[in-house]
Amino acid sequence: MAMTNQSSEGSQINQQMFKVELIEGPVTKRIVAILMSMLFTCINSIMFHTLLSKPVFRELPRYILFAHMLCNDSVQLMISMLLYILSMKLPPFPKAICALLLVVTETTFRNAALNLAVMSLERYVAICFPLRHGEMVTRKTAGICIALIWFFSSINILIDIIYALVVDPASYKDLMICTRQRFFLSAWQVDVYQGSSYFFFVTVTGILFFTYINVVVAARSASADRESAKKAHKTILLHLVQLVFCVNTFVYVSIETALARTSSSRLYKDLRYLNFLFVLILPRCLSPLIYGLRDDAVRPLFLYYVRCGTQKVKPSVTAH
Repeated sequence: MAMTNQSSEGSQINQQMFKVELIEGPVTKRIVAILMSMLFTCINSIMFHTLLSKPVFRELPRYILFAHMLCNDSVQLMISMLLYILSMKLPPFPKAICALLLVVTETTFRNAALNLAVMSLERYVAICFPLRHGEMVTRKTAGICIALIWFFSSINILIDIIYALVVDPASYKDLMICTRQRFFLSAWQVDVYQGSSYFFFVTVTGILFFTYINVVVAARSASADRESAKKAHKTILLHLVQLVFCVNTFVYVSIETALARTSSSRLYKDLRYLNFLFVLILPRCLSPLIYGLRDDAVRPLFLYYVRCGTQKVKPSVTAH
């Protein structure tokens, strides 16, 4: 009886708090969204190939973290595009498959913010503790950080999926339209999700501001490499801009939910489309554009591969 009541309560929460709407609209809108996803996935893939093409990029921790960011963003783009296509009035599919897709898409979304924080900390150590940077930041520590990023990012969604499996295991055979809210069976799950999201991004924001302020102070020090410090604090500032896009997603979900309660108008559908296009897709192309292309070692090699190797001489790499 307790499980039945919980399932009933979860059903009411889903109906009242999260009105499920398909992303509908003209065919041109769908084509634009899919083409943008494919374009940015292609750009990220070329940049990722660039980092794999030279041993120096595979050795230095900052390039390892950057490669992880590119891979993470590309996976998120592909899964988001898949979910978008599946929402186009296609037949629902099993809840078990939806659970797997949601684990990947939510984990990769949270990974993006944590990876920015770790990359900023790496730059902070490089500028503020240059003599200990080689000892503190290694391939091993970069690998450990990436493993921790995936662990902390996946906790929340895994708890919800396991809870749903315990409460109503038979439902995993049911067909459904895949949304994150379908796994909220009790009110406490919504509270935990929102609370953890806010704590998550407040913590990352605090780390970025901490590293930014300290790098700016170091840049003004007479003993510092001012050119490197200047580039580092600009990089961290760009990380803050990227983080704003991550936070915007959570703010927009709240607005979208409020609109869903009171309206099923075309405005609601258009806002969902803009959310998908400019908050979920567009930021995924920022990593190679504002981080990779600013790197003097990466930029010429990336442009070489973009042009399909039409240059007669392949650029050399000098990373510091």
